[in-house]
Amino acid sequence: MISAQNIKKSYGDINVLKNINLEIPQGEIISITGKSGAGKSTLLHILGTLDYADEGNLIICNQSISGLNEKALAAFRNKNIGFVFQFHHLLQEFTALENVCIPAFIGGKSMAATETKAKELLNYLDLADRIHHKPNQLSGGEAQRVAVARALINEPAVVFADEPTGNLDKASSENLHHLFLQLRKDFNHTFVIVTHNTDLANLSDRVIVLEDGMVK
Repeated sequence: MISAQNIKKSYGDINVLKNINLEIPQGEIISITGKSGAGKSTLLHILGTLDYADEGNLIICNQSISGLNEKALAAFRNKNIGFVFQFHHLLQEFTALENVCIPAFIGGKSMAATETKAKELLNYLDLADRIHHKPNQLSGGEAQRVAVARALINEPAVVFADEPTGNLDKASSENLHHLFLQLRKDFNHTFVIVTHNTDLANLSDRVIVLEDGMVK
């Protein structure tokens, strides 16, 4: 489902990624771990099409990313990829429901169908009583589950998560760990997760360890 071939990335004289090769099938949960500065987030951003590799080829859902212009890439990303970040990046002026709907509205989906889908997701994530709450009225765990719903609204093939439990307490972290497993079981989502959390990494199907820009 994802094929990364000979991926290299440098910033000035610093070689951040050195000839990375990865194959990720549909429905797999993988964690990318390693020390700070190993290139984990850089790799995640390249796999998630948020950044470009200097060399190499990236194929997602049988589509070569290098052949897409900016507009086509943005449309591909909106349709096929969801993101969850450490700091959930919810828009403070909007309710939980409105935040979840935004990617679907960007993708041109109707308001009625989008709101119905968003309410279904929020209900699935035990947030039915929080749909009209704004982010500052939510706990950290609730806000992160809203971010997960937002990532799922367009039914993406893959969800990329960058330190998704880094800003959560232990109980909320454990809930999010098991949520990812349940989502894979129920919907066959693929998850690619950058994490320092060994508990989350150990629940994954596979752990990729980066060291000095290379797969260890």
